Amino acid sequence: MLDIYRTHRAKILNHGQVEDSLNRHGWSASKLWNVANYHSRQIWEETGEIPDHGDLKDELKGHTKYKGLHSQSSQRVLEELAEAFNSWYGKRKSDDRANPPGYRKKNYYDSEGHRVHEEHPRSTVTWKQNGIRHDTKNNRVRLSKGANHKEHPKAWEYILVEYETRPGVTVENLQQVRAVYDNAKERWELHLVYKDEIETPDAPGNETAGIDLSICNFAAVAYSTEEADLYPGNRLKQDGYYFPKEIAKCDDSGGERAIQLHHKWSDRRTHFFHSLAKHIVEKCIERGVGRINVGSLSGVREDENGDSKNWGKHGNLDLHGWAFDRFTKILTYKAKVEGIEVVEVSERDTSKTCCVCGMKDDSQRVKRGLYVCEECNAAFNADVNGAENIRLYVNQSNSESAPSLGGDRSTGWLAQPAVYLHDLSCGFQPQEQVVDCKP
Repeated sequence: MLDIYRTHRAKILNHGQVEDSLNRHGWSASKLWNVANYHSRQIWEETGEIPDHGDLKDELKGHTKYKGLHSQSSQRVLEELAEAFNSWYGKRKSDDRANPPGYRKKNYYDSEGHRVHEEHPRSTVTWKQNGIRHDTKNNRVRLSKGANHKEHPKAWEYILVEYETRPGVTVENLQQVRAVYDNAKERWELHLVYKDEIETPDAPGNETAGIDLSICNFAAVAYSTEEADLYPGNRLKQDGYYFPKEIAKCDDSGGERAIQLHHKWSDRRTHFFHSLAKHIVEKCIERGVGRINVGSLSGVREDENGDSKNWGKHGNLDLHGWAFDRFTKILTYKAKVEGIEVVEVSERDTSKTCCVCGMKDDSQRVKRGLYVCEECNAAFNADVNGAENIRLYVNQSNSESAPSLGGDRSTGWLAQPAVYLHDLSCGFQPQEQVVDCKP
């Protein structure tokens, strides 16, 4: 049996009864974010270090704003802030547009420039298991209130939410509830995360596929059936240029508009990763693949001294927005459901080694993704070459011996892989068909 986690959106049926309570908790989440943000900036200015989520929890657990939410909900806010600061820290040296996480509020000033009012956006509030009581028969969930919103701080008080999911969906083993405010609809909705158990099927076959992850072509996949697929990352790169510019135009980096842009950017990236992982797994099933080798890219953002690599202005933007580790987790999850094993293997020398004869030379990879081997006169796509080396690299202990195709296998497929482009409405489609894709 395999434990998997699913998320379903649910409509709140008694919205009018619970809206005020959810509003107050959403505002409390924003206020706690701001308090923790101010504290983190002070520590950064004094020490040059950023406190992690454990330090924030220890420092702020007695703060009045921490008590505006259930303790686990407050912990999740601090975890999100720590993640945002770490992301900024990684980008700041290579991207002069990178700013630390903003405050979640909008200030209003009078004609003399004095602040007269401030508003906080309704931040997402997350309840974990200790703050949830789930009535599966009646589709109701009790969400614990923060102490500041109770008549008696130690009393058991809760927000009783009645919900409705799409037809055919049954939610059991509830693990987490997120209350998310939809600005367009001006109402709250629930995201229900629950655990499901499924039987792991047998592997579709005994073949192995190799995946090389990079920036221009986000993924190149090589199969033992003498086939290869390319998945360009144009969509991710376009979003990586567009959304930071739009966010920079916002008057308040922590304001409602900026938060909406961040959420939209994150949703589009997540959609891309899930669509890509699903497409690759489907192709693996068709080709009888039971194992996927993925190149391990740990430490790719740092040089030998541990400092951030400088790939130029645009290159740095691409590199730090390159969420390869997140994609690998999504791929691993989707592959396991189909009985396919995902293994991370060393990428060492895979980009400069000829997969046909095993010749190793830095100069053989030339511009525009072309790989030319001076030893065997082979010419093919450089990313596919890397993917094929990763496919052949079954055991990391054999890293000293260069892999090679060997035998009488053809090499034409290495030069002419199938190209799939991402469409927001249709997912991944062959390059020649994506322009005709209709919602």
